[in-house]
Parts: sequence; C-alpha cells; structure tokens
Amino acid sequence: MLEELTLEDLKPIPVERLAERLKPPTFPTPAHERRHRKERLTAALRLFARFGFEEGVAGHITARDPEFPHCFWVNPFGVPFRHTKVSDLLLVDEDGNVLKGDHIVNKAAFVIHSSVHKARPDVVGAAHAHSLYGKALSSTDQTIEPLTQDACAFWEDHAVFEDYTGLVNDLGEGRRIAERLGDRKAVILRNHGLLTVGASVEGAAWWFITMERTAQAQLLAKAAGTTYPISPENAKATYAELGHEYAGYIQFQPLFEEIARDEPDLFD
Repeated sequence: MLEELTLEDLKPIPVERLAERLKPPTFPTPAHERRHRKERLTAALRLFARFGFEEGVAGHITARDPEFPHCFWVNPFGVPFRHTKVSDLLLVDEDGNVLKGDHIVNKAAFVIHSSVHKARPDVVGAAHAHSLYGKALSSTDQTIEPLTQDACAFWEDHAVFEDYTGLVNDLGEGRRIAERLGDRKAVILRNHGLLTVGASVEGAAWWFITMERTAQAQLLAKAAGTTYPISPENAKATYAELGHEYAGYIQFQPLFEEIARDEPDLFD
C-alpha cells in the first residue's frame, strides 16, 4: 500500500507519547490484574516449551494473586507446558491446598515457590525448570560470569544454593533456598538448575530465559578457549542498564507478542 507524506507529517513525535505503550499496564480491578498475570504465566510456559526447557513433569512458573497475596497461580502437574491454557492454572495457598483448578500441584513447585513468595513480598513471579545449560552450569563450581553483555544483568545479583539433598520435598529446604536467594533475582541450585524471580511474571520469565542462554554462552566460551571477562566497572555499569526490573519486563514483550499470535488458544 502506497503512503503519501506531506511536510506536515514530518514532525517529530514526542518520545513520551511513543513510550506510553511500553509502560506496565494499570488495572481497574484485581480481577483484571489477575487475568493479566495468568495470561503472562501461561505464555511463559508456552515459551519455555518452545525453548526446550521442559523435561517430563519438572518445572514450574508461579504468579502471586493480586488480591490474595498468600496464594499463587501455578501450572498443573503433568500437563505439558506447550498445551497449558489459562483455564488450566491452579490457585494454591501457602499450605499447598489447591483452591481453584482440576489437577494436583507439583509438590516441588509448592515447596520452593511458597517459600520464595513468603520470604519476598516484592516477588510476583518465580520460574524454575530443568533446562539443559542451567543444569550443566549447576553441576560445576561456576557462577554467572561477566563474559557477555547479557551476563551483566546478573552482576552481583545471583547466588548459589550448595545444599543438594535430593528432590525438594520439604518446606525446610524451600526456606533455605529462599534464604540463599535473599534479595537477588536468581539462584543457581547446585546439581539441579536455575531459579529466577521478578516483580512481574514477565520479569521472572525473562530472567530465566536469558540466564539459561547466558549459561550456554559461558559453557561454550570456556570450552572454546581463553575467555576475556568484562571489567567489574563496566559490568556494574552494564548491569545498571540491563539488570533492573523494568528491563526484564520490556525484554519479555516481543516474546509475548510472538507466542500470543502463534498460539492464541493459550488464552482459553
């Protein structure tokens, strides 16, 4: 389609007006916000499936309920990430009771996420999966190093939980994981994988996606030869640009648009 332009059209559009569409939305009621969080949670699950993060029944993403903060929404046990719909999500309380939904809850999901949500009132979303490179990195003595620009999002903002004792089945271990996470955005669970959190579901999901890709890049770089880390000063400066919560929220938006257009049944 041809587009005719005039000199009147060639005026700069105020940046403020263009940036409006990038702002996190506000909601007239908790029900509207609940729907928003559930849609982003479901989209994140579909994206995790697309990226190959799913392994059997392992892995879970949660979203704190906006009206009842002691409860959270989580994917149902045994339902494939790629087939999960908004209507499939479970509402679980801090005691592990399913309040809404037709499936059982993954016990590890309850143990880990309930502890994290309880310890971190600022956390809305949390994500954990048995992704390949996260598992590989967690089996070494490494943390996320500033080898790439993207890695700097985790500069001094992730921890390592060393105490692997088997499947996470008791709340005591969940609490220890939450304590080790502290006020950071991520924790490497030794011999297990990655866990990320965010002040939005979008942020938590993005931090997991980019942390997994960063682990992959780090393992490949070290296998290839000598590495050249970014200096602490530049890593810190880059973190200020890439590591804040809004950056995670924004980075998730193109992925959400992609999965929403490709798989609209996720909204059912």
